[in-house]
Amino acid sequence: MKTYSAKPSEVEAKWWIIDAEGVVLGRMASVIAMRLRGKHKAMYTPNIDCGDHVIVINADKVHLTGKKRSDKLYHWHTGYPGGIRSRTAANYLDGPKSDTVVRKAVERMLPKTKMGREQYRKLKVYAGSEHPHEAQQPEVLNLAAMNDKNKRGAAA
Repeated sequence: MKTYSAKPSEVEAKWWIIDAEGVVLGRMASVIAMRLRGKHKAMYTPNIDCGDHVIVINADKVHLTGKKRSDKLYHWHTGYPGGIRSRTAANYLDGPKSDTVVRKAVERMLPKTKMGREQYRKLKVYAGSEHPHEAQQPEVLNLAAMNDKNKRGAAA
């Protein structure tokens, strides 16, 4: 029996929408990374981009377990000597760039290659519940219903 290898012309990318309200960040990010890579499909081929497009809404209402909201740090360097800077997850979630936490979680689960960057571009993250992708007719992916552990917080 021959091994099946997908061709780029055979790949059909779907659109998914995920509501991040109350969903655990790491669990959500791993599902999103899997969808972006296409590993949920039977036709998955490592050297072909088989992934789908993912829209995340309510990214500012994502749940972080334990004390990660106050203790988790995001570091960057300004490029100057002694220019290491850091910010907590709470600072991002309460500030104007509240989608950064979700973006970074997914970005760090994708491969650090050309294809990984191409797959990352298929991720659309919005802090509120509005998004401009209604024309693509995205299907709802209910992470809270997949597993009891996926949804936490006051609503769970």
